[in-house]
Amino acid sequence: MSTKHEQILRHIEELAVGEKISVRQIARALSVSEGTAYRAIKEAENQKLVNTIERVGTIRIEKKKKENIERLTYAEVLNIVDGLVLGGRGGLHKTLTKFVIGAMQLDDMMRYIDAGSLLIVGNRLKAHETALLAGAAVLVTGGFDASDDVKKLADELELPVISTSYDTFTVATMLNRAIYDQLIEKEILLVEDILTPLENTITLHTKDRVAHFNEANRKTTHAGYPVIEKNGKLVGIVTSHDVIGKTEDELIEKVMTRNPISVTGKTSVASAGHSMIWEGIDLMPVETENGMLAGIISRQDVLKAFQMAQRQPHQGETIDDIVKTQMKTIENKSSTVEFTVVPQMTNQFGSLSYGALTTIMADAGSRAIKMKKRGESVPESISLYFIKHVQLGSVIIVEPRILQMTRRFVKVDFEIQSEGELIAKGMIMYQLFDK
Repeated sequence: MSTKHEQILRHIEELAVGEKISVRQIARALSVSEGTAYRAIKEAENQKLVNTIERVGTIRIEKKKKENIERLTYAEVLNIVDGLVLGGRGGLHKTLTKFVIGAMQLDDMMRYIDAGSLLIVGNRLKAHETALLAGAAVLVTGGFDASDDVKKLADELELPVISTSYDTFTVATMLNRAIYDQLIEKEILLVEDILTPLENTITLHTKDRVAHFNEANRKTTHAGYPVIEKNGKLVGIVTSHDVIGKTEDELIEKVMTRNPISVTGKTSVASAGHSMIWEGIDLMPVETENGMLAGIISRQDVLKAFQMAQRQPHQGETIDDIVKTQMKTIENKSSTVEFTVVPQMTNQFGSLSYGALTTIMADAGSRAIKMKKRGESVPESISLYFIKHVQLGSVIIVEPRILQMTRRFVKVDFEIQSEGELIAKGMIMYQLFDK
């Protein structure tokens, strides 16, 4: 039987896109307390089912697919530019395909505007109306107003007309930044992207017996299974190690590991993988926010995700990406790398930053480990000390040397030189991510 929380979330999912909701409305419709309704609406906001807009309220929005995450809704634009809705409030949930700067003659401007566009323009009243008739929303910069006719037309067409106090250049910069940030977010693999969903997951119940585990093991050869209660709540995990020496009549709840290490769908794959290495586990349950089992991930799933991510083209660059693009492998020394200190890699004093150097060291060390032993590795601890400051424009050589390698750990020493002079020393302990 589903909980009140889940019933509210299902109710919100079934609402029409663009419909306005409130805590009091949900509480009355589903006969729940306002506190329960408030928590469920917040969860719906985290799941990108609704969007709360100042001076507008909470509205049901279309949940964006990850491949379309770089597209903004007009509601998101409103929040980004701290705007005021002048008209067309009913269209805030819609997604824009592009934005056009209205810094040209009206006829020229209209060649670039089509349905789903956002025209960014000042107090050019004729442009406001023409854009709406072409199916585009309007963002009026400089704090200017729109005419009553334009506001009425916006309401009829359900195309937002938004006013902001920022100038056109600042608004374009802010929207570019938001899209760029979403491109980076799109590239971050989350557990929800790789999990085996609940409907494809073999589960056991607390009142099942070891015989049920053995039967599932014979069919699938999997070494572990999540244990749930009748309502779907995760309560434990049972593995081959737990049932060794137990009779077939023994209850699963007597042999299982309670309160297993788990993650949510919004956890990054990198974080989940690190936990699996750290705890030495091969199977990890994935929970919903209220403790229900959503699926599982395995060590193999994480490894495949890492390998796939390395082959994907990057659209939005993080600081790590910018730093790593400077790295070049030295001929005849495949594990030794060379880079030039560029402005993005410096601190406030204009010398090489600690963060940039640790990023390059960690990557160079991982390359050296991969050449020695095929597989992924995760830095666990880093020691670094500078012997002298490294200035902007300097060419740096990082030479990793594997000191010790066991089944689970690798210790790598680093010498960092510039113009033949030792400028830093470091050491990193890596954990190996074996299959």
